[in-house]
Amino acid sequence: MIITRTPFRMSFFGGGTDFEEYFKEYGGAVLSTTFDKYCYVSVRHLPRFFDYRNELIYSKIERVQHTKDIEHPAIRNAMLLRDMHELRLTYDADLPARSGLGTSSSFAVGMLNAFSALKGKRTGKRELADQAIYVERVMCQESGGIQDQIAAAFGGLNLIEFGADGYKVRPAEISAERKEALNDRLLMFFTGFSRFSSDIQKETKKAMGVKIPELKEMTALVYEALGVLEDSGGSAAGPAAGLDEFGRMLDHTWQLKRGISGGISTDSIDRMYAAGRNAGALGGKLLGAGGGGFLVFYAEPEYREAVKRAMKELLYIPFRFENEGTAVVHDEPETYVKE
Repeated sequence: MIITRTPFRMSFFGGGTDFEEYFKEYGGAVLSTTFDKYCYVSVRHLPRFFDYRNELIYSKIERVQHTKDIEHPAIRNAMLLRDMHELRLTYDADLPARSGLGTSSSFAVGMLNAFSALKGKRTGKRELADQAIYVERVMCQESGGIQDQIAAAFGGLNLIEFGADGYKVRPAEISAERKEALNDRLLMFFTGFSRFSSDIQKETKKAMGVKIPELKEMTALVYEALGVLEDSGGSAAGPAAGLDEFGRMLDHTWQLKRGISGGISTDSIDRMYAAGRNAGALGGKLLGAGGGGFLVFYAEPEYREAVKRAMKELLYIPFRFENEGTAVVHDEPETYVKE
């Protein structure tokens, strides 16, 4: 049996510029991090005692004879891509799907990692990201960008750049103390379930043709925010020196993003966001494609409790950054002989 653990991601700046239709022409960039909330995928070969050949356990249970009969598109296509047969696959997660954290892509990455390990192989992080992008965007024909798969595979706080030649991943050059100070100033709350990300992404994709200036500004903000993180102002100023500008920039990028498409925000989310800002948060944003999911705020330590009180109707989710990305946490490869 193989068990993989794959983190969810929090995208701060640049979301939307990772659509291939956009970055192939204009370039794009994202500043994001993974954090210590995960999905877990376990895979083993199904013993041949049953009248079905594959058992898949996620939000529902599928028991089927043939791979082509699997309803879940990502599982079906990943098994076809990696030539997997006679599996029992289970999915579990710390946070719900359809919530703006790249959960479907974390699942795809973790599943592909598990498939490799079950065959006694190790697949590099870039290859796992590329395979997950291919499964979701090409085989499943789901709309969206490609940042989620990359973040889930690589892990950490990264600048991800997109261009005609593909993508590059560069870890932010930030001290552990400064990264801790940033983490301590971020608060995350669950607003409720969103619509399917792919549905919102289709609307965003349609709007891109007339939103090029906004998307270019969002790209520029990525590098400005990275500059804030990497400029500590000197050790004497303390690890949090200048970080408040990062919070203000979150507000700026959120205002830009919510203007891309009407499906990104709602009246309810706008009211929640305003309440957080009125309580002292310098900025924040809705994570993911939009329509629901998680709100993240940046607040100085003295305003954290006030922001929590303002969001008392929502579920508060404490978190810490993580650096590992997808990992095999239990490894017992199996010998498999195809009938």
